Amino acid sequence: MPDVQEPRTIVADLGRYLEDFTVGDVYEHRPGRTITEADNIQFSLLTMNRHPMHCDHAFAEKSEFGKPLVNSGLTLAIVLGMTVDDVSYKSVANLGWKEIKLVAPVFPGDTVYARSKVLDVRESKKRPTQGIVTTYTEGYKADGTVFVTFERASLVPKRGHGIGD
Repeated sequence: MPDVQEPRTIVADLGRYLEDFTVGDVYEHRPGRTITEADNIQFSLLTMNRHPMHCDHAFAEKSEFGKPLVNSGLTLAIVLGMTVDDVSYKSVANLGWKEIKLVAPVFPGDTVYARSKVLDVRESKKRPTQGIVTTYTEGYKADGTVFVTFERASLVPKRGHGIGD
């Protein structure tokens, strides 16, 4: 008769500790996200952005794009959200962004992805159990077109010092 082992419980572990980051590593964030017209309109209304390029087809048809654009706040938020599991899930705080660049339009129906490159990893000068990880992120469409880039700094705990450790 085969040995019967007690069933195990495996708890999902997302994110990384400071020691897990290596300068130069690139994370391809998944899954992607197809942005719908409803996403665009709801986000625009939620954030009080009433610009007609996001919700008025007749207005947008007269623009150089010929159709509505996805609100850039939404595309930035989606790309940032896509990075969380790989970059900041264990973070104590998001320290900020710089050099946010919107380099191509996004339209309802586009599927977007993101990738982040680790630029810098250093121990905090004031917090001995934490450090700062700086990443460069690109949001790109399924056809490869990059539409947003930014640098981000996150305060990340060392192993054994995370929230809930």
